[in-house]
Amino acid sequence: MKRRQTLALLAAAPFAHAQARAIRLIVPYPAGGPLDVMARALADKVKESLGTVVVENRPGAGGNIGADAVAKAAPDGTTIVMGAVATHAINPWLYTKIPYDPLRDFTPLTLVARVPNVLVMNVEAVQRLRIGSVRDLVAYAKANPGKLNYGSGGNGSAGHLAGEMFKAKAGVFMVHIPYAGGPPAQLALLSGQVDLTFDNLAAASANIRAGKLRAIAMTTARRSSVMPEVPTIAESARDLGLGDFDIDTWFGLFGPALLPAETTQRLNRAFVDAMQSPELKARAATLMAELAPDTPEQFSAFVRSELAKYGLVVKASGATLD
Repeated sequence: MKRRQTLALLAAAPFAHAQARAIRLIVPYPAGGPLDVMARALADKVKESLGTVVVENRPGAGGNIGADAVAKAAPDGTTIVMGAVATHAINPWLYTKIPYDPLRDFTPLTLVARVPNVLVMNVEAVQRLRIGSVRDLVAYAKANPGKLNYGSGGNGSAGHLAGEMFKAKAGVFMVHIPYAGGPPAQLALLSGQVDLTFDNLAAASANIRAGKLRAIAMTTARRSSVMPEVPTIAESARDLGLGDFDIDTWFGLFGPALLPAETTQRLNRAFVDAMQSPELKARAATLMAELAPDTPEQFSAFVRSELAKYGLVVKASGATLD
């Protein structure tokens, strides 16, 4: 009996030792962004159940550097990453070389949040072109091919891919103007250098509420609870080929591949429980994000579907990065 107890304790020792160490939560983007803000809020909330969680920013290569650090980490539950639509669904198709496989090299833990994107136009352009809806936009674009342009945060960005998906599904042509990041693209829209953008709702909301930009439609399948008065692209133009239009910005937690089932479930429970708290919900609301905790199995299926979807979108856009 004593021998069996000793062997059991020895077998459990590596796991117990790993959990005694601080957990590194890698954010593959600079400090201060939505992923970083939510990561730090989660780290603070789970300290009672998981112990110390240290948030580490590892930006670079569109998020690939931070994601790869976790892909190559030991599967002991002490290193996880706040991955996103870019690192796990877009970059594998966008970059000619990527150091990790988004499916084989990770253990999905839980989806954290989804942030709607919104089709916005410069108010002056809305008035000048008499475009107040998606139907108006499609009609104008078809009657005036190439006269409309849209800005984005760069080739292969979420805004660029949303624009290319819109063009392909609606059968229209608009000129894409890439900028070096989201803020310059938004400034170009506000100044009238571009007619429209497919922007992150968190970034666009202040100017929408100030009356500087017009929210034409949400790019998600369902209306946003933050701005429920704004229709979706899908519902606005279902008969124009846009009935299944659905693009947003999401982020979630991943561990390395081969993470033990017990560790996976323990991490999932801790973070899912944290997302039920009023504090986390309030923090997400400030980012225009909607918390979306789920099971590892559900998150895995979601990532697979997103990877397949963006494979088609990136190919259609022709965008590539070295």
